[in-house]
Amino acid sequence: MERAGLNGIEIAYRVDGDRSPTRPWLVFAHALGHDHSMWDAQAEAFGRACNILRYDLRGHGASEAPRGDYTLEQMAEDLRALLDHLSVRRCHFVGLSLGAMVGQLAAIRTPLRFVSLTLAGAACRFSPQMQPVWAGRIAAVRSPLGMDAIIDATISGWFTAAFFAGRPADLTRAVQVLRRTPMHGYIGAIAAMSRADLTARLAAVGCPVLVIAGDDDRVIPLAYAEQVLLHVPQARLRRIPGAAHLSNVEQPADFNAALREFLASGP
Repeated sequence: MERAGLNGIEIAYRVDGDRSPTRPWLVFAHALGHDHSMWDAQAEAFGRACNILRYDLRGHGASEAPRGDYTLEQMAEDLRALLDHLSVRRCHFVGLSLGAMVGQLAAIRTPLRFVSLTLAGAACRFSPQMQPVWAGRIAAVRSPLGMDAIIDATISGWFTAAFFAGRPADLTRAVQVLRRTPMHGYIGAIAAMSRADLTARLAAVGCPVLVIAGDDDRVIPLAYAEQVLLHVPQARLRRIPGAAHLSNVEQPADFNAALREFLASGP
């Protein structure tokens, strides 16, 4: 991992590939409570043909976790500053959950920078009924148990029962990443995610968009993805069978096939 001082904090990132200007850039942003390693299977699959940029969002992984509420605008600015730092003028962006929200706003603010968006487990806003859920998560991690207080509830939404039964090593890794997430970063990112409403601005997204939804996603159900599809002019849907929220981790072959087909289809 490399680190850079950007937008008032230190952001940790990793580049796979030779950074050649002749190779396209694929930029990955992870889910709430995870880090850049969530995209290992995608980096391996696409790293021979693309420059791969993965980074830890503000408050996550090895990036700095300032205290206080974050805004989605801050997190989109973190992304813009990182792309500037690496002289990435144009890129394909792939984000999941929180990462997908960051990508949507970044593409609204700097549309010429993005060749395409792939948005998995995506929402453009959350219903008022979700606010007590967010408040409960914040209260739980502020308890003496810290991040351990939300591990069971979070992991059960990330993966299906089949994943729990068949991939114990991958499950253990996901738990370890969630447990290491800084409490202040997790709380700050919830503020950014839960208060955002991009609905009225999505028409400004001018690039092709692929929306990926796990068939068994209970964290951000299909109804949320349908809101993105309704408001983004060039969006298409791909559903991933046998996957819950982290579809790229649970069904990497299907996820990678969907992404590869989308990228090959061109703008």
